[in-house]
Amino acid sequence: MTMSAPFGVPGASLVASVQRVGNVVRRVIGVPDYARYVAHMAAAHPEQPVLTQDEFGLERLAAKYQRPGTRCC
Repeated sequence: MTMSAPFGVPGASLVASVQRVGNVVRRVIGVPDYARYVAHMAAAHPEQPVLTQDEFGLERLAAKYQRPGTRCC
């Protein structure tokens, strides 16, 4: 007995699973997700300007190190 992949695409569920795991790992280690930020801004704050990818990265980096008590050393 063989199991077929969803939607008839071989490996589709494996690819989706790997992408989900990658997203979780990026969130855990603190890698900012620019695409998710842009989607959020378009949906929730369409009247506000969207940062460029460089500006977004610099803002996330600054926010990471400006919170007291977030560093171990």
